[in-house]
Amino acid sequence: MIGRTAQERRLDELVGIFLDESGEYRDIAVPRDTDGKKQLLRSLMNVRMPKALSPDALRLQDEYLIGRAREKGIVALEDIPVTEGVISIWQGDITRLAADAIVNAANSGMLGCFVPMHACIDNCIHTYAGVQLRAECADKMARLRRIYGPGYEQPTAVPMLTDGYNLPAKKVVHVVGPIVSGRLNAENERDLAACYTNTLDLCLENGLRSVAFCCISTGVFRFPQDRAASIAADTVRKWLSIHDGTMDRVIFNVFTDRDREIYERIFTKT
Repeated sequence: MIGRTAQERRLDELVGIFLDESGEYRDIAVPRDTDGKKQLLRSLMNVRMPKALSPDALRLQDEYLIGRAREKGIVALEDIPVTEGVISIWQGDITRLAADAIVNAANSGMLGCFVPMHACIDNCIHTYAGVQLRAECADKMARLRRIYGPGYEQPTAVPMLTDGYNLPAKKVVHVVGPIVSGRLNAENERDLAACYTNTLDLCLENGLRSVAFCCISTGVFRFPQDRAASIAADTVRKWLSIHDGTMDRVIFNVFTDRDREIYERIFTKT
């Protein structure tokens, strides 16, 4: 029998640790295959409430996630062609990008996605950053609720900055995009533009010179993809024209072929 790799041993240990502390899922059957174990670990991390993890378990998690980042392949800025000025379009997994910051399309609770294995970017970023990210978000929200009351939720287009932890990116900017209910309206469009402007302002204030934007609000928040991309491109171009020389790279990170085609069409026109 071939011996397990160090990464496989870490995975086995982490699954055991997260199962033991979960209580509710302690007796669940552990898959025998590696992919099944990876899915189980991710699911346990997804449903885990923000709380302390022992230093040894945290170290093990960090080693495992750093290994996962290497397995997926880290993408540096120099690996991405420039499309226009300092703007790039890149299709792929945003958690692979070694930018100063990546943008997370968050919900107003700001604690990430609790749905096991959900395909949203919020779930993906929290998974590969590690449990520290949810803990930091919870701490920041607790402080805000002490100021604004227990019912406080993060407003639309007000970004929150956290560390990136085990992501290749140094920081994560969490921003709540507008939710489109019914017909798209002018307020939705202003709010989406503010997501981009306020995020770039936050990067400038914190000395972050490269940022990767996801397609904010175009998923379950139902903002039409074509109009969202047009607003994103116009807003970023305008901001860069005012703040010339402050950013080394602004990346429009797209995941689907359709979004890539939309952004390429926008920048090919001009």
